[in-house]
Amino acid sequence: MKRWLLTWFALMTAALLSGCGYNEIQRLDEEVKAAWSEVLNQYQRRADLVPNLVATVQGETQFEQETLTKVIEARAKATAIQVTPETLNNAEAFQKFQQAQGELGSALSRLLVVAERYPELKSNQAFRDLRVQLEGTENRITVARNRYIQAVQRYNTLVRSFPTNLTAKVFGYEPKPNFTVSNEAQISTPPKVDFGKK
Repeated sequence: MKRWLLTWFALMTAALLSGCGYNEIQRLDEEVKAAWSEVLNQYQRRADLVPNLVATVQGETQFEQETLTKVIEARAKATAIQVTPETLNNAEAFQKFQQAQGELGSALSRLLVVAERYPELKSNQAFRDLRVQLEGTENRITVARNRYIQAVQRYNTLVRSFPTNLTAKVFGYEPKPNFTVSNEAQISTPPKVDFGKK
């Protein structure tokens, strides 16, 4: 009787654990971490291009120093934030990191727009090559962020769905923060277009 009871208990435990979603939570958690690593990889690639871009632009003696300074400061701020696996579970730390990366992206965009006013710089082969690399990196960042967003969506859906949400609560798995748009109110307002007569 005792042996039968132990066997029954083992079978019931196995049945419960197989349906609890623990392994799926682990799989999706690892998928989120891998997707995040790729985002960081692309952000690092962009940060590594900045010193070469700045050095090339500084060769243009008439270039606007304020624009260069903003790029240098934004890069320093973005690379100063320490990113750990816990960042994915801390909405505030995640937001700070995202904001710093957004500031670097904006500063680089301004730099490239201002560079259009300098024909000598635009004709510089090193600048053109760096610009192409930077544009490619920005595209890679977009793709990596999209993959991360999808991985977080799958993970969050699982840890918030019944009955796997019970397993997630028992083992301390919380929904993860996702990328947001810092100026959501501004971009949700349609732009005003005025084709005024001249």
